[in-house]
Amino acid sequence: MSDSTNPAGDQRIAKIDLDEETIIWRNADIEQERRIAIFDLIEENTFLPVRAAERGASGPYHLRLAVRDGRLLMTINDSSDELVEELLLGLARFRRPIREYFAICDSYYQAIRKATPGEIETIDMARRGVHNRAAELLLERLEGKVETDFATARRLFTLICVLHIKG
Repeated sequence: MSDSTNPAGDQRIAKIDLDEETIIWRNADIEQERRIAIFDLIEENTFLPVRAAERGASGPYHLRLAVRDGRLLMTINDSSDELVEELLLGLARFRRPIREYFAICDSYYQAIRKATPGEIETIDMARRGVHNRAAELLLERLEGKVETDFATARRLFTLICVLHIKG
């Protein structure tokens, strides 16, 4: 069945872009995280902008993420690249999870290079915990605006972190 005859198949992101002007600096590790998050997100996700869908918009969607004036700007277009909705989410509640995620990722990348497998596993478990809590927060912030699943929220949080990298 094609996407045009399967409405459930349309409730997804088919393309995602990050505002490159927002990203000041990335190292190879972060660039790899970005590539993996985008690849995994496109391969499997659930994404339905609620108000736009109520107005008759349908996917699959093209999503662009940017940071404007300390807020996350989510520009959502349909498959014809017509704007269906723009969402602004305050990022104040994400500052701490973003800082924690960067700190634990730094530890993880350093550990990969010189730590024992047990130490790497411990740091990775902590990293996943921070990531999971941040995904839950994102799901909470998207409630009533975008219907999505936990795995999609985790990948979106990774991309939100990439937007916050400063040189």
